Amino acid sequence: MMRYAVLLIAMLLAACQPTSGPAPEPAPANIVPAAADFVLVDKSDRTLAVYYEGKLIKTYQGIGFGDAPSGHKQFEGDERTPEGLYTIDTRNPNSAYHLSLRISYPNTADRARAESIGRDPGGDIFIHGQPNAMSGLGPDARIPGDWTDGCIAVSNAEITELWNAIPDGTPIEIRP
Repeated sequence: MMRYAVLLIAMLLAACQPTSGPAPEPAPANIVPAAADFVLVDKSDRTLAVYYEGKLIKTYQGIGFGDAPSGHKQFEGDERTPEGLYTIDTRNPNSAYHLSLRISYPNTADRARAESIGRDPGGDIFIHGQPNAMSGLGPDARIPGDWTDGCIAVSNAEITELWNAIPDGTPIEIRP
């Protein structure tokens, strides 16, 4: 009888232990990884795609560019977004926009092209969120159209994802 009482108590105590709960659901397929290794911007499609180990992870649609979105950036003040191969070379948590990732424009060819016409190539081209001065915007809101001076604009929620996923040194290709 004592054996049964001990067994019953052991079973009751085991039943009080926390369980692991239901099996976790798999992560959605369209989640940006912890470390992307390539970014592709297509200006004509208005997309920014993030890749990891050669596989498309997520595409952001309807992104904004400089006020003059067609063509490669030639010089400071032309309000064009550069085209070509660059890298994400640093990040700015104190940006005038909700986070920003700097693109390594200008490269050697960009400098030479601008110098050949007696101009400064400019710089400080970023992927960034919405202006901090417009703090009333929701995290998914965007200023419509092309409004930057040559940067790539996404929503605040999107730049937060990109900020967390894209390490410094990540290659970025910007296509016409």
